[in-house]
Amino acid sequence: MTAERPISNDGTRGDDYDRRFALRASSGHDVHGEAGFVESLGVTSVLDAGCGTGRVAIELARRGLTVVGVDIDAAMLATARRKAPELDWYREDLAAVTIPGTADAASGPRLFDAAVMAGNVMIFVQPGREGAVVANVARHLRPGGLLVAGFQLLPERVDLAAYDAMAAAAGLVLAERFATWDRDPWVPGGDYAVSVHRREP
Repeated sequence: MTAERPISNDGTRGDDYDRRFALRASSGHDVHGEAGFVESLGVTSVLDAGCGTGRVAIELARRGLTVVGVDIDAAMLATARRKAPELDWYREDLAAVTIPGTADAASGPRLFDAAVMAGNVMIFVQPGREGAVVANVARHLRPGGLLVAGFQLLPERVDLAAYDAMAAAAGLVLAERFATWDRDPWVPGGDYAVSVHRREP
């Protein structure tokens, strides 16, 4: 099993997965809450970690941000690449990927203002590898950069205390936490959290 979401909750992938959001959008639902949240942070470059079909990455690019997407699932990325071939998409494991900063990948990873893990990425990570994913995504952040993750809090998966500890081990400190991408206040005991951690300078 890979380090990030190989498929959606119910096995829907690629175009079929993407079609759900298109239908919701056509019914008047806001399907870009994650992109709006990230844009509001005042960042200009974003790593979409676990990008799926590119919904968040493509919307951020449409708003003028520089975006790179990473996912392990070929079907999901095929949809993303078809929709936005001009963007950079990487089919890689989030625990191991290095986005090159220059033509010489050995010079270290490319650094971003922010990384976003939307779409419940953290609950699809192979148990035991969550810390490796957080650490590897965090190393792609410039000093002061932000890691933004929204995921359901399920009894059998990573909880917020464990996630905060993983972030701290990766050199990140908690900056903000909300209950939704619309910035509803976080209340302990909630079943969904959007956490913003900052890489220490």
